[in-house]
Amino acid sequence: MTRVSFDFSEIPDFPAFYRQFAQKFALPDGFGENLDALWDVVTGGIGLPVEVEFVNLSAHKKRRFGALVLLFEEAEEELEGDLRFNIRPRA
Repeated sequence: MTRVSFDFSEIPDFPAFYRQFAQKFALPDGFGENLDALWDVVTGGIGLPVEVEFVNLSAHKKRRFGALVLLFEEAEEELEGDLRFNIRPRA
């Protein structure tokens, strides 16, 4: 299983996350950079199985990026083992 990590000490906002996501998963330029487009890609447009890990997600950033956390938790449930999602808080 491939592991892809996102270090939130380097991700200040949603656009930065979308850019990193598109880069790490080699998405085409037409990626929509919104939650609906992200859901579509996560549940049907990336190579599975994959483990997605959010690193250095402080409590403040967890609130700010709560929609992303929820999206990946729901995708993990829907994809039944083909996607694993983990959060590693600040060390």
